[in-house]
Amino acid sequence: MADEIFAKERQFHDQWAATIDIDGINVKDCFEACTAPENRFILRHLGCVRGKKLLDLGCGAGENSVYFAKKGALCVASDYSPGMVEVAMQLAAANGVTIEGRTMNAIALDCPDNTFDIVYAANLLHHLPDPEAVIKEMHRVLKPGGKACFWEPLKHNPIINVYRRMATFVRTEDETPLDINIVKFVESRFAQTTYDTFWLATLWIFLQFYLIEKVDPNKERYWKKIIIEQARLKPQYQRLEKLDVILKKIPLMKRFAWNLAVVATK
Repeated sequence: MADEIFAKERQFHDQWAATIDIDGINVKDCFEACTAPENRFILRHLGCVRGKKLLDLGCGAGENSVYFAKKGALCVASDYSPGMVEVAMQLAAANGVTIEGRTMNAIALDCPDNTFDIVYAANLLHHLPDPEAVIKEMHRVLKPGGKACFWEPLKHNPIINVYRRMATFVRTEDETPLDINIVKFVESRFAQTTYDTFWLATLWIFLQFYLIEKVDPNKERYWKKIIIEQARLKPQYQRLEKLDVILKKIPLMKRFAWNLAVVATK
């Protein structure tokens, strides 16, 4: 079953890679836009990355590797999809930075123990049948004191689950959003863990896309659209984000956010 899932994921992402226009990727916005709260959280807790050896696990189109390379990190962009690795290399060249590209399986990394200062993964774990195995591998290849950081969708919000049932052409059928209790597993493996969740009241923007702007979720990836159109959305997003801060103080509300971000130190 796991082999079948991996094969379908590779095929889906190879096909997606063939459609990507690297000229349309704003690397900076992916990390610094107001509508990229997960990455802004990770950056705050990572600190300076200059000279650090970084593994971008499940690199996708390479936005992450390129961003960190621009900040001076020594980046290895890895993905199970050879097509995505190739796109990442093209994006790096277009941005004037050098990265290493490797095709690897995230649950069996072809890397020695204690290799990296940072392992970063965005939207990866929920694609795989055993997220805990990935976390174990992240821990294994990190140097002592190294940091693992990832952000992923959570399974608890009913509105987002409706969106997932509609957006069947822009996601794979085996995706399994995480339970927030994955944080407890991370805490059991790492010396120090910090996390937060994002998108509660701010999810109104997704409803606006669908109900008011009539954006077909199978033709546009909403989670890409929020980055591309961050300038237009900024005033509205920032008002709603203030409400999110209040909502997350209510017991159990954090689990109903769309995404979870984690930074853990080995």
